[in-house]
Amino acid sequence: MADNRGFLPGANCPLLNAFTNPGPSNSGEVPSLTGKDTSSNSTSLGAPSRRLWWLLVILNIFFLLVGQTAATLLGRFYYDQGGNSKWMSTLVQTIGFPLLFLALLYLPRSTTSTSSPSTHLLHLLLVYLVLGLIIAGDNLMYSYGLLYLPVSTYSLICASQLAFNSIFAYFLNSQKFTALIFNSVVLLTFSAALLGVNEDSDGSSNLSHKYYVLGFVLTLGASATYALILSLMQLSFDKVIKKETFSAVLDMQIYTAFVATCASLVGLFASGEWRGLQGEMEGFKSGKVSYILTLVGTAVSWQVASIGVVGLVFVVSSLFSNVISTLALPVVPVFAVIFFKDKMNGVMIVAMLIAIWGFASYMYQHYLDDLKVKIDAGQNNGTDFTGV
Repeated sequence: MADNRGFLPGANCPLLNAFTNPGPSNSGEVPSLTGKDTSSNSTSLGAPSRRLWWLLVILNIFFLLVGQTAATLLGRFYYDQGGNSKWMSTLVQTIGFPLLFLALLYLPRSTTSTSSPSTHLLHLLLVYLVLGLIIAGDNLMYSYGLLYLPVSTYSLICASQLAFNSIFAYFLNSQKFTALIFNSVVLLTFSAALLGVNEDSDGSSNLSHKYYVLGFVLTLGASATYALILSLMQLSFDKVIKKETFSAVLDMQIYTAFVATCASLVGLFASGEWRGLQGEMEGFKSGKVSYILTLVGTAVSWQVASIGVVGLVFVVSSLFSNVISTLALPVVPVFAVIFFKDKMNGVMIVAMLIAIWGFASYMYQHYLDDLKVKIDAGQNNGTDFTGV
């Protein structure tokens, strides 16, 4: 995990106490970024103040953006320097989960449960098993996509996960589907479609048509699966886990990552790719040390990103978590052009602008939801928020 100074002190950390020592507060409701009622959530979270709630959101956003950008670029670097194992690329996306046990050591565990212990444990195991297996399959599709596509094209296609998530969130998480959200879905769909017909001019000429199409389809499928995972995580928190503590978030990440890691290891050995790892390390263009550091750095970066993802699902919603993940959209292609010499033609720039427009549409909807909460709170308290 990244710098843990905000979490490790334990009893002296106000950020930690807001989760682990829930209690009454006079600070009011948590602001809404999801289009749903947050009054019950604020109570279950110990009613943290607006300022503290935003601090939690910003911290998770930082983890997600930094981790996701670094992991994507390192993943492409692995392939460019001679790495070729799809299962190794899949494995490093989850194998860093033991780092999260450091945080669990300092988090008090809740002893309360809303269901019988045996039933609750059985449901938890089923949730972790199913989500872990889905995550492993999703990571494998992402690995193939990153191998067969330029990283700039890959990143732009990944923005389609926002459109998929809005659909899953509507059916699974009772999320509102407003005109602005619908507009965003349409724009992101157009953006992905533009990339789908742009194979001849985006730097993919070294790949055959078959591999480009395969990479496109697998990346699109991975984006849809990732959106489903986020919605299933939120549904699990709401219906099964029912423990409103940050340790529950870490449990979700650790145990699903453990299952995904086991599945990836099985795939690595069953496919026979493990036999070529020694030669792959020796033939790595930037050296053996760079090979090891690349894999370790990728593993750590994915765990940082995962904490941000799960934290935002818990603190806000799966929809908002996916919205924030698209913030890396304009960042990754820029770094790809700088470090990997990817080509950015007119069609790709238009696709990027359309995707950013779709993202902005989502963010404006969240702004309206938050403003509505402020106005309602102001009316209840006799305060005028109409000028916000």
